[in-house]
Amino acid sequence: MSSETLPAIVLGGSGYVAGEFLRLIAHHPRLRLAAAVSSSAVGEAIAARFPHLRAAYPAQRFAALDDVLGRLGDAPRWVAVSAAPHGASATLIDRVLCAAESAGVEVSVVDASADFRYRSAESYERVYGTAHGAPQRLAAFRCAVPEQLAMIDTPHAAQPGCFATAMLLAIVPLLAKRLSEPVFYVSAITGSTGAGGTPRETTHHPVRQSNVFAYQPLKHRHHSEVVELTRAATRQQVELHFVPHSGPFARGIHATVFAARASAASAAEIEAALQDYYRDSAFVEVLDAPPRLKDIVGSNYARLSVSADDEAISVCCVVDNLVKGAAGGAMQWVNRLCGWPETDGLTITPAGWL
Repeated sequence: MSSETLPAIVLGGSGYVAGEFLRLIAHHPRLRLAAAVSSSAVGEAIAARFPHLRAAYPAQRFAALDDVLGRLGDAPRWVAVSAAPHGASATLIDRVLCAAESAGVEVSVVDASADFRYRSAESYERVYGTAHGAPQRLAAFRCAVPEQLAMIDTPHAAQPGCFATAMLLAIVPLLAKRLSEPVFYVSAITGSTGAGGTPRETTHHPVRQSNVFAYQPLKHRHHSEVVELTRAATRQQVELHFVPHSGPFARGIHATVFAARASAASAAEIEAALQDYYRDSAFVEVLDAPPRLKDIVGSNYARLSVSADDEAISVCCVVDNLVKGAAGGAMQWVNRLCGWPETDGLTITPAGWL
């Protein structure tokens, strides 16, 4: 395997997920940052927007997309990851791919927005209420949690949303192992970074501090995403009832998934079945005790635990919403698309006592 590094472009480069892409690229042994594109911060130092990345990018500045597209001929192969907002990402990606085609170079793209999570423009438009920015590109993308798709048959990939990632990690193995009925109830709590970098009433610190509250109960947009991706992974139609909550912390998601039992297996056998499902995963671990959020914050690891009584199964799942639920999961797809070990650049030990 070649030790040569590939140039990487980060689109939508000044938000929280973009900051995580930049951090992960700095740790990646086969990538080098070629450009961080941000229309709102052109010319600004990356270290000014992300002071914690100063050691990695002491002099590099945010670039304009047109300037980056003019440089694609400098290398035969590129990686592009998008942290641009839903509704804007597809258009940016299309511009990159059109320029790459004109320059005769290859670009592998992974999108962390919602723009390529659905297989049809109609499904996307029904959920997001706006026309898709590049419907002609949809067939070139496949969306899934990396651990739930053995092979990818498209040149590009999309990462599910953060809530969706946590739910899918719990739901898909229950169905794949025929352990539960296909009706799920989910209560999940997320940190304030899940709302992005633009302050809102519900993300303002005095509102979030020492507070927990539900929002968009039973109508969150990740609902249809989970249903569609579960069907793709298991060929089963599910019924989902999902209530998200805002928590008084910055990073992470704790999701609790409930379902009626469909198996006479013991609680220990159910736990062993989920452990078997993830036996080859470097980043998903099934524990014998409920997982704790602080143990995975800042990392690409996910931890689950299973409980069962005579009638029901519950699975608790914790992920970092910005890493495993966004940039980290996307970087797993980058590694796969490039034929690299899936763990490259991602086995970062999380900090304790955050």
